[in-house]
Amino acid sequence: AQASDGDNWQNDCAVSRDLLATEVLPACQYFAYIEITDGEPQNLWQEYQSVLATRPNFAMQRIQSPADIYPVFRELFKKSLT
Repeated sequence: AQASDGDNWQNDCAVSRDLLATEVLPACQYFAYIEITDGEPQNLWQEYQSVLATRPNFAMQRIQSPADIYPVFRELFKKSLT
């Protein structure tokens, strides 16, 4: 899992997206990205959305404050009964 404010140098975002898609996600069962911002989605969120569309083991969620991290993690990582 990754929790971030999503603010990233523009030229680093594509590198982060590619590493997530080609290195991290193939090596794990599930990965969650939490963006902590009360404003508009940031650079990293926008890049990761393209990964979300193609990877079923990837989830994203936005929250407004760090206090919201653990409830969202509990929801994203709850055990599936299927």
